[in-house]
Amino acid sequence: MINPDHDLFLRTCRGETVERPPIWVMRQAGRYLPEYREVRSSVDFVTLCRTPELAAKVTLQPIDRFGFDAAILFSDILVLAEPMGFEIAFNPGPQLDEPARDAARIDAIPDADPREALGYVYEAIKILRRELAGRAPLIGFTAAPFTLGAYLVEGGGSKNFDKVKGLFYSDPAAAHRLLEKITRATQTHLLAQVEAGAQAVQLFDSWAGLLGPDLYTEFSLRYVKRITKALRETGVPVIYFALNAAHLMDEVATCGADVVGVDWRTPLDRADVQLGGGFVLQGNLDPCVLFGPADEVRRQAGAVLDSGRGLKGHVFNLGHGILPKTPISAVEALVETVKAYKPA
Repeated sequence: MINPDHDLFLRTCRGETVERPPIWVMRQAGRYLPEYREVRSSVDFVTLCRTPELAAKVTLQPIDRFGFDAAILFSDILVLAEPMGFEIAFNPGPQLDEPARDAARIDAIPDADPREALGYVYEAIKILRRELAGRAPLIGFTAAPFTLGAYLVEGGGSKNFDKVKGLFYSDPAAAHRLLEKITRATQTHLLAQVEAGAQAVQLFDSWAGLLGPDLYTEFSLRYVKRITKALRETGVPVIYFALNAAHLMDEVATCGADVVGVDWRTPLDRADVQLGGGFVLQGNLDPCVLFGPADEVRRQAGAVLDSGRGLKGHVFNLGHGILPKTPISAVEALVETVKAYKPA
């Protein structure tokens, strides 16, 4: 059980009245931290993800330094590709062998049960629950099916993701078979994280914004809704973050999550109206604000906090991941500002 004095994040996710918004930031265990860079100087990224003790160590670093109100497991959204039969390399971006670009390759993908292949993820969660000892709740995560599918089809990152979108138009039946396989593996992976001790989970739909409403509804949202339904039955809060998705808010409003992440492009109060006022919202300071002077960081953070006053609930976060060159002093100013905030 989490210490009742440190469950601000979970209470907020449940829509309860709280004394202030909790704060955590996406990619909070990462290259902006000198202690993280020290660990990475002696180990590559994949090994770091696959070594439970090291993954737990770097997960704790931002909690120890800044006192964030939640920890998020150090891992990667692409680890699930491994039990699905793909080899991953980072050079420096992700590269996958034998992309799934046609029906034959898709049909050759095994129906994956990630619980054995990804045991290192669940072991890291168990270590973290012991090490956190009630200081902060732990968030597990993975990619939403469309976002993982985009990587599996493209073979890595892409400017236009034309191959995966082309598959949707040229062979939608094969695309759905791929997404069905991903959805089953994703659901199993997240449930295993909860079983291991994750107290909330986040689905990252990093490439949702590439789709118009029709494609999004057919090839992303229908699968997200299945996963959120299954996860909510466990009682843990479910966060859904679709990047660059202002044009999809009507559809996102049916996602079934407890918390919806909003990127920096849309003010929280506007997103709340678009989503019908039914969600706790997470976000959404522009990560680049942290390159400004401390007074500007405080001013901009205050504006986001004020924007969240009328919400069902507000988890303060950045509108996307923290950037590698972010000054430590800016993060300190940000955390101080949020923790000192007193809603009227």
